[in-house]
Amino acid sequence: MSLKSDRLGLAEVDAELVNRINGLDEIALATVRNHAVVRPGSAVAATRVIPLYVDKAKVEAVELAAAEWIRNNGRPPLRVRPLRTMRAGLLTTGGEVYSGRIADKFGPAVRAKLESFGSEVAEQRFAPDDRQTIVNEIGYLHGQGYDMILITGGMSVDPDDRTPGAIQAAGADIVSYGTPMLPGSMLLMGYLKGVPIVGLPGCVMHDPYTSFDVLLPRILAGDIIRKEDIVSMGYGGLHNC
Repeated sequence: MSLKSDRLGLAEVDAELVNRINGLDEIALATVRNHAVVRPGSAVAATRVIPLYVDKAKVEAVELAAAEWIRNNGRPPLRVRPLRTMRAGLLTTGGEVYSGRIADKFGPAVRAKLESFGSEVAEQRFAPDDRQTIVNEIGYLHGQGYDMILITGGMSVDPDDRTPGAIQAAGADIVSYGTPMLPGSMLLMGYLKGVPIVGLPGCVMHDPYTSFDVLLPRILAGDIIRKEDIVSMGYGGLHNC
């Protein structure tokens, strides 16, 4: 089975059903991982019989297992949802960048990540390490109607870092401040009147795969990120460390 759309997609795979089918023996089913990003024409599942033929009852058992899953869940156990094109507002905080003493490295990195999925940073703004200024800038970006708000800088535990408190003060419902994944443990995930708002950790500037890279495709697919999604990122969440 392959993705036939002309757009990137997010795979949804039920691992329990895949394991159940492979536990029947003589039939092998291999799939991509759940929430894997798949490209047009790429395979998302393949199957073989072992040995060269199997009893008809084995095939019927697979069909029954799949039919039972669909009946209980109301959707196929393996599907690909296209990623939406989204326009993001980006706010970069920090006195050094705001004053021009150091160059902004977040903007190019974040733009490249969104563009690789067919989305874009529609506007980037800058703010010093002042909580109320950050709150005001978040309100401005929300007022522009962007599909997503991304905030960089000031996400650590340094007393001068104002970003997490400003995101909450702006009225966002915080799903989680921190993820059990490395790199990317200091990511904040929340929603501001239904709009995803993400505080990005510093590693986004230089690491190719972080907690943001895990959550971004799901946001683009329309998923609502919940606390349990964040908690589950710890298993298998150690990368390049």
